[in-house]
Order: sequence, then structure tokens, then C-alpha cells
Amino acid sequence: MYKRFALQSTLAAMLLAGVAMSASAEEPRKGGTINFVAPYGSSFGTLDNQASPATQDEFVTKAIHRRLYAWDGNANKPVLDLATEVSASPDRLTYTYKLRQDAYFHNDKKMTADDIIDSYKRIMTPGKAYTGARYISAIKGASDYSDGKAKDIAGLKKIDDFTLEITFNEPVNPAFQLMQPSTVIYPSGEADKDSFKSHPIGLGPYKFAEYVPGSRLTVEKWDKFYGADKPHADKINIMIMGEASARDVAFRNKEVDVSVLGPAQYVAYKNDPELSKNILEVAEVYTRLVGFNTDFKPFQDKRVRQAINYAIDSDLIIKRLGKDKAYRAVSWLPLSSPAFDKAAKPYPYDPEKAKALLKEAGYPDGFEFELTATQNESWGLTIVEAIIPMLDKVGIKVKAKPVEAAVLSEVVPAGDFQSFMWSLESGPDPMTAMQCFYSKTSQSACNYYKFNNKDFDKLYEAALSAPTEEQKNDLLRQANNLLQDEAPVWFFNYNKAVMAYQPWLHGLQPNSAELAIQSYEQLWVDEGVPSGR
Repeated sequence: MYKRFALQSTLAAMLLAGVAMSASAEEPRKGGTINFVAPYGSSFGTLDNQASPATQDEFVTKAIHRRLYAWDGNANKPVLDLATEVSASPDRLTYTYKLRQDAYFHNDKKMTADDIIDSYKRIMTPGKAYTGARYISAIKGASDYSDGKAKDIAGLKKIDDFTLEITFNEPVNPAFQLMQPSTVIYPSGEADKDSFKSHPIGLGPYKFAEYVPGSRLTVEKWDKFYGADKPHADKINIMIMGEASARDVAFRNKEVDVSVLGPAQYVAYKNDPELSKNILEVAEVYTRLVGFNTDFKPFQDKRVRQAINYAIDSDLIIKRLGKDKAYRAVSWLPLSSPAFDKAAKPYPYDPEKAKALLKEAGYPDGFEFELTATQNESWGLTIVEAIIPMLDKVGIKVKAKPVEAAVLSEVVPAGDFQSFMWSLESGPDPMTAMQCFYSKTSQSACNYYKFNNKDFDKLYEAALSAPTEEQKNDLLRQANNLLQDEAPVWFFNYNKAVMAYQPWLHGLQPNSAELAIQSYEQLWVDEGVPSGR
């Protein structure tokens, strides 16, 4: 039978004060409107969530769409969603799903196996780099279909309308592959209609109502949602608020029900007698970094990449600018990963070592490069401005290139950069996270650095076929340590996510995968919510 692989219990231990206050023993109240926030940009990049790599767009995904698996933000593990049962073959290659028979799309069409098959085929459409392709490509025959060598994906087999068999190329835990936001299920034949682009149709607890670009997206309760007695609220306004100051003002004025806090707000809210009562904190599975494009000659030499890691005083930046709202990054995998090496140490601040490495690499006088970044205060231009003088001390000149969040999510997969600063998912599944450094993973999928290392590939491939989770994690631990030495990125920090919430809001989940992304159907507001909602 299918085995569920839970995250290590350390995740629960890392949940800090405030978690208990987010829950309520009261009976959830029906009705009302919740004003949520989407804090990672000034817009949504697209309403086609199969095509989006951006966390900002996941706020829409979570309300409107569903995947074969869901991420349980309370238990911090993947769980079945669009199926009620799953069984696995002994070799862990083939999984048979008994699909839900009570899932209805927002156009009243009942979901069947055809919708899942057609969705996965669309994601692998030949000639299109849909974001979900990196996950669906794990299915047998998906790459052949994408390359135009086959008319169907061989590993997808419809047994009947509500029984689906999926065969993978390698032994995998499919939950981590098929819970990803970009693997959402669309109704067959609808996704490529012009109307779908502006009025998406999904299986989620809320149906699309209105989108005001640059302002908000509104969804309304879907009465045929299969979740037991859910959703609670009648309407969700997903407010687009990329600026921390705007979120702060709106939250203090009680115009929004949650606010994702940046470093400055974190300090202010913790020191406020009232605001500090309703704060939720969690260690997230995201790594903040500067990624290097190895098409740019200096970055082809690992000594140059190592020199940058030595030249930056990361601890000082985390303390002074990050206000300690972060954990120092050691390598790619975060602290909560089962493959994290607890004995590993981060790069020390050593500018003299950096100079020596640059000299060995043939750059005694340094060099100049361009760094593409957004305005995000935690992993954007604020941090870039701090590292510029540090790198200048060892002879490296940095030219900042400001872009919007939506632009960053386009230029990085396209390889249109010398370097970039971003916050990227590095969990919860270490296998999936490490795939981004596998030489056979394309730049458009997530190997943004064009990293190619034979020793890493051997460890990754061995982990794919490891007979036990323990052996798999040991191999990935070695691969993660190798990444630290190769330094394809500047390892900055792992995010400590902090969310403030209004006292009338209940049902928030301590989601380590992305605290800001909540299961809206679990949220509800009590009588204390401001009138007029």
C-alpha cells in the first residue's frame, strides 16, 4: 500500500509562540467576508496557474483550484485531495487512485480521470514551457509526449471514470510531485479558451467572481465544494499589497485581516502590547539567495562563486537588515529538511580568503556583474545595496538591475540575467528541491544556474533509487554538502515567516511550506469583524 512520508517532527518543534492563538475551540461561524493579502508583488502574473512559477499567483490557486494531492498546513505533510484511496506497486513505480466522485468544477461538470489526464497533458504541451512540467515529467512517457514523439503520456491510464493509474520513471513519493500549485486540475477542453484566461474555472472552495488588476481578486463560496461543511466564509477578497508599508497601514486600520510582516514590522509588532497578541511564526522551507548564471564567464569558476560567499557578512545583514527574522543558510536545503546536515557550518565572513580565491581564479582586480532583483525588503534591492560595498572591498563591482516581481519570474527561467536575487522553495521534499541542480533539469524548469556536476548527478541518481527513506536522505545530505562547496549561489538565509492576524480571524494554519498561503476554506470570522463586511 501507499506509504505517506511525513516531515520530521522537528517542524512542529520549530513552530514558535502564537500558533495556539491562531486556533479557536469555538464552532466556526458561517458567512462573512475575509480580506486576505497577496504580499509578493504589485500584480498577479497570470490567472493560468499551470503556467506560473510565482508564489504570488498561488494565492489565487489556493482559492479556485485543486490538485491530486494537497499540502496540509496543520500537519505539514501532503495528503490525498482529489482521490479517496491510493495503492502502490511493490516497486513504487505505479500508483492506482480511486478518485472522488463528489468533486464538481465551477461550471457544474463532475471531475473524472479524463480531466486529470488532460490537465497533465496540457502541462507537457510540446513547445511550451509550462511550470508544472518539471513535476509531470516524472511520469513515464511525459517527456516523449512533450517532445512530440507520442500522442499520449504512456504512464497515465484511465481504468474507468473514477480510477486512474499513474506510472513513474523512477520510484517516487508522488505526493510531493502532484501537490505542486502548477499541477492544478482544469476541466477538459476549457483551459485554452480565451474566456478561461480571464475567468478561470476550478474545483476549489471558491469560484472566481472579479479581478481588478493591481488591486484585488474576489472569489465567492462554491456551494458544491466537496469539503465537509466548508468553506465557512461567503467571500474572500485577495488584496494585492506588495508594499510592507501599505500592508501595515491597512492592517492597523482594520481594512485587512492578515499582514505578512517584513523585518521592520516584525520588530514593531513584537514590541506592541496589542499587536503582539496575534502573531503566527514558522520556519519556512524557502532559501534566500543570489543565483549565478554560469553562461557568464567569471561564474564558471567555483572559486569566484566561493569568493562571493566569503566576501559577504551574511550574519551582519541578517541582524541589521533582517532584524533576526531569518536563519542563516548553510547550503540549499533548509533546517527543517530531513536531509539537512546538522554538523555543517555556513561560509564564514573572510574577505581576505575571498581576495585570494579571486586571484587564483585569474581575477586579482576583481570584475563587474549585474544583479537583477525586486524591491522586496527581505530578499531584494535592500539586501543588494548592503552587499555592494562588501563585494567592492574585494574588487567586485555590482550593478543592481531593479525589476518587478512578475518580471523576475519571467527573466530567470529564460536565463536573461547574469545573477539574480530571489527566495526559492527548497522543501518540503528534499528530492524535488535538489532536482533543481541536476544537470538534466532545464533552466526553464528550475536549474536557473545551469549547474552541471557529475558527482552531484551520481548522488542524486542514487537517491532516486534508494530503497529506504534513510538511505535516500543520507545521499541527499552528501549532495547538499557538495552544493555548499560548489557554491552555485550565495547562500543567504532561510526564511522565518511571520504573519499578524486580526483577533476576529480564526483557522490559520502554521504552514511551513509557505505561511502566507492558507487553506481559505478553513478560515472564518467571528462577530468581532468590522461591520460592513
